[in-house]
Amino acid sequence: MDVPSLADAPRIRLTELTECGGCAAKLGADALAEVLAGLGVVEGEAAPDGLLAGLSEPDDAAVHLIAPDLAVIGTVDFFPPLVDDPRAYGEIAAANAMSDVFAMGGRVLFALSVAAMPEDLPTEVFRAILEGAASTVRSAGGILAGGHTIRDREPKYGLAVVGVAHPDRLLRKGGARPGDILVLTKPLGTGLLVSGRRQGRTTDGELEAAIDSMRALNRDASEAFVEGGIAAATDVTGFGLLGHGLEMARASGTRFVFEAASLPELVGAIDLARAGVETGGAAHNRRFVAASLVVGEDVAEELVTLAHDPQTSGGLLAAVSPTVISTVEAALDGRDLRHWRVGRVEASADEQGSVALV
Repeated sequence: MDVPSLADAPRIRLTELTECGGCAAKLGADALAEVLAGLGVVEGEAAPDGLLAGLSEPDDAAVHLIAPDLAVIGTVDFFPPLVDDPRAYGEIAAANAMSDVFAMGGRVLFALSVAAMPEDLPTEVFRAILEGAASTVRSAGGILAGGHTIRDREPKYGLAVVGVAHPDRLLRKGGARPGDILVLTKPLGTGLLVSGRRQGRTTDGELEAAIDSMRALNRDASEAFVEGGIAAATDVTGFGLLGHGLEMARASGTRFVFEAASLPELVGAIDLARAGVETGGAAHNRRFVAASLVVGEDVAEELVTLAHDPQTSGGLLAAVSPTVISTVEAALDGRDLRHWRVGRVEASADEQGSVALV
């Protein structure tokens, strides 16, 4: 790719320095599964004492027990810019990285920057990225405590995050049970809107609404789920709603049935999907779920696109028992958090896990 020089073009936009930004830049889940196969705990060997979550049973973050009532959570996430405003880029990258801690039911202690930046990036631009990230970490109750930088023609930024949780109150990808109700805490469509912006099809207002959604923290939603006593949750990011739903379904040996008409969308996303806009990451997502997905005959193609759309700093997806759904929704309402019932959990015939969009 012929990358323009910031020194030669002072009005350069961050998104002009990359081909793909945000979580749409993630390696596809299908390729990732192949790369990670066999890593982690070696067959025949016991897991290290205290390791509650790692590569052998993939989850949103690694978790290690350090005391009977305390587990430490570690995660890392970074990506190229998906917006031009540097402070907003830092805010979104930080919210996205910390989301994995919240998806595990934890709270953030501190974070370290992971940065790859062009040498000719103006100091004020890099500073604004860091200020946005630091402010967002502080709003989560943590602190940006350091980091590492390297030179790279394509900018990339994110965080390594350390958090803690009570080991008996962790949220895990597994744990969904037939009869559970699927609840989502943010609307879908960030990938479509960012991609549409690159094509000049997304309005300023539509993009700003997407940015507001992406930089919003999942902390309050996580606390509401933990208080409600649920066990199964994940955050919806680069693999899309169906991809992350399939991960949860496989972890619990169930079938996740999503109701297409109930999927919430950011304003403008469906129109873009109907017009044929789609990110490169969505193609990876379609391949990942293809063998395990059933789509209803009456489901519009734009809703299928929305369900595959890679999200950056998306909401939490939780499997909530009908016995506590009222309590959980009341807790979300009490925090002024929008949320949607988007489907249900059913028994899976082969116990391998599957998804449906009906």
